[in-house]
Amino acid sequence: MNWYQLTNEDVLQKTDSSNSGLSTEQAQRKLEKYGLNEIESSGKKSLLSIFVNQFKDFMILILIIVAIISGIIGDTADTIIIGIIILLNAIIGFIQEYKAEESIQSLKKMAALNAQVLRDGKVENIEATQIVPGDIVHLQAGSVVPADIRLIEVHAFRVNESALTGESVPADKHIDKLESADTPLGDQLNMAFKSTLVTNGRAIGVTIGTGMHTEIGKIAGLLEVKKSLTPLQKRMAVFSKQLSYAILILCGLLFLLGVLRDESWQNMLLISISLAVAAIPEALPALITVCLSLGARRMVNKKALVRNLPAVETLGSVNFICTDKTGTLTENKMRVDVVKSMDDTKILDELTAFDLAIALNNDLQLSKKNEITGDPTEIALVQYFQETYSVDLLEKVKNQLERVEEFPFDSTRKLMTTLHSVGDKFLILTKGAPESIDDTLAPTEHSADLLQHSEDWSKEGKRVLAFAYKITDSIPKQEEAESDLKIAGIAALIDPPRASAKRAISECKTAGIKTVMITGDHLATATAIAKDLGIINEGDLARSSEQLKNMSDETFEEEVERIRVYARVSPEQKLKIIKALQAKNYFVAMTGDGVNDAPSLKASNIGVAMGINGTDVSKESSDMILLDDNFSTIVKAVKEGRRIYDNIRKFIKYIMTCNSAEILIMVLAPIFQMPIPLMPVHILWVNLVTDGLPGLALANEGAEKEIMKRSPRKPDESLFADGVGKHIIRVAIIMAAVVLCVQAWALNQNIQHWQTLVFVTLSFAQLGHIMAIKSNSKSIFSKDVFSNVPLILTVFGTILLQIAVIYVPLANELLHTQPLTWRELLFCFATASIVMFAVEIEKIIYRRKTKFTAVKNHDK
Repeated sequence: MNWYQLTNEDVLQKTDSSNSGLSTEQAQRKLEKYGLNEIESSGKKSLLSIFVNQFKDFMILILIIVAIISGIIGDTADTIIIGIIILLNAIIGFIQEYKAEESIQSLKKMAALNAQVLRDGKVENIEATQIVPGDIVHLQAGSVVPADIRLIEVHAFRVNESALTGESVPADKHIDKLESADTPLGDQLNMAFKSTLVTNGRAIGVTIGTGMHTEIGKIAGLLEVKKSLTPLQKRMAVFSKQLSYAILILCGLLFLLGVLRDESWQNMLLISISLAVAAIPEALPALITVCLSLGARRMVNKKALVRNLPAVETLGSVNFICTDKTGTLTENKMRVDVVKSMDDTKILDELTAFDLAIALNNDLQLSKKNEITGDPTEIALVQYFQETYSVDLLEKVKNQLERVEEFPFDSTRKLMTTLHSVGDKFLILTKGAPESIDDTLAPTEHSADLLQHSEDWSKEGKRVLAFAYKITDSIPKQEEAESDLKIAGIAALIDPPRASAKRAISECKTAGIKTVMITGDHLATATAIAKDLGIINEGDLARSSEQLKNMSDETFEEEVERIRVYARVSPEQKLKIIKALQAKNYFVAMTGDGVNDAPSLKASNIGVAMGINGTDVSKESSDMILLDDNFSTIVKAVKEGRRIYDNIRKFIKYIMTCNSAEILIMVLAPIFQMPIPLMPVHILWVNLVTDGLPGLALANEGAEKEIMKRSPRKPDESLFADGVGKHIIRVAIIMAAVVLCVQAWALNQNIQHWQTLVFVTLSFAQLGHIMAIKSNSKSIFSKDVFSNVPLILTVFGTILLQIAVIYVPLANELLHTQPLTWRELLFCFATASIVMFAVEIEKIIYRRKTKFTAVKNHDK
């Protein structure tokens, strides 16, 4: 039901109420029917269920099976090591999920605690949760609206609805019914909504909605939407399943072939387990967590606080940023942009009536901290006077021109008038909408200039106020005071765009990211600012809430990729916009600061809340919080997200090359009639120490050149795209060939500790490989070789650990190794370096190919 379309009498009738309010018995019956006036929340997951969920990943299940089988056949060391890996991974995942807060709890905190309600003909102060539909509620400045209310009496009543509608200026309310059936929330001026703040005046209204049946309750319901997976989570899920199936097939095939060749089934089971251990990248979950954590720490230094770790990488995939206007692209602070004085008569010293009206016609107060508080527009006008003249002159004017009478603003007149004593006369100052001021002017004072300026400035997205005055001998009544006035001047105010926003939007375009403004402001205002910022260009579209309502789903789907501005939209429409873009396989970032932004923040691929002006609800629905409320910080975060994904891909390139080489070694050695080259404990050492430790250091690798000139990654892009898969196959074959040749040579030379030679060669080959792939294009012999100090230190430390494994007696016993001569050690190092030089040759070919392509494109 559209309550704003009903008369006061109709509202009372349909809520079974009256001007004397409900009786206690009526209220009790309605409370039983409608329930408490509070926001409901769904039940939380138990700690046990959160922990158990960490073990449901397919790759983790395979590791658990491998650990159990290892324990059964007596390989306790492998079982313990794999068990520790599984447990650590579960703990990390549990902590991340447990830290997720409930957005709806913050909605509850926003609710009013008490309210003044008319019961049994008397005004009573009751708990806000006890309010029911039909209750007559009394509201006054400073109070939080306790329910959705249809206003039936107002006195200079204004409500700050920015958290709900996105409108930065408090709404002036009235009691008249509205005609349009599709009036947006921000234009329902005869309504007051739950959890909004009364900034001025007083009012009486009839409760028409409580609890989950309020506008804020509807938002709480929208917050139940399930969060979409990040690109990395989707890619890793596909990767894990594909890898796990491949491992099972390989292990089963190897076991079956061995048994068919009359090999011992126990021995073949051991070989199959070794193959599984070789294939599973045990360090991958830890690497991804570390990589995301380091990225999150770097982003804090850039004023972006990450609440959901996977979201760090998501930024690198984003191709649409849907941003709120107020407080995100703009400063959320009104400022006088342009003024035009239309009367040069000096009233006090050198000050005109226009100057005095700007300084004195307001309801501002001074807080205990000496800060000006009140309506943002009036604050901006007074600050303009202070900047133009001085703070001292303002105080002087206020003292000399004492206010003797005031006629407050109301939504019918759209005027505010103050009267001040000037000697034995009285100065009348009136402020209001230009068309309202024009109606108060004396016949000779009407100015086409006034209305023309108003129209021109309004088209530019500015809020226009006009000022008029006259001097009288006595204090007149309101109607007389606001007639036969002289025009004083006109002022235009704006919520100015942030200085850095335009530059940031331009950088987004370079990075292939489209920016869309979604705001509660009027279409003209939003479009003007969007053009100024470079969001909307030729061929782009702007749409209002009403246009969206009248648009078919087919038309909307056709236009959604071209629409750059949405104005006066509801929370449901914001959600629709996000889902429409996601349905076209776009990854969407949504920024916002109000309660109305919370559902779309949660539904987007990455929700970005404002840390300074953002509500608690928006923050807790988000994945990331901008500590400086600055849109340009998102661009820095996007760069960091791309860097993180690049480093994760480098690790996958590294780890899968090494693991593939290990699989080839384990499978091909028996085919070439050689013994099993490595024990399971050797492979675990290589995967966790030789692969794992240096691999973790890849998280510190710097961003590649031109990283912000690339287009966003396609949502369905494989982890093995851009030559990663080909690199893995090529280098794995080379690495396996090198290691198998060492094994064949050692066996031919009848060297008893041949297995140690194989173990050491494989470890050194992998360390050479990671140094070669730290950059996709730059040579290891360039000056940037030492750019990642943690990687250099880790590689050096791993070499020392590998040497310790060879020469420390206890390590010999645990890892089944034997000491090598220094000649054998150098031999292992020299043969292993073949892998590094092979990758360097690959990069030389890549650089030449890239250079040729760039020249070819330039010639075109």
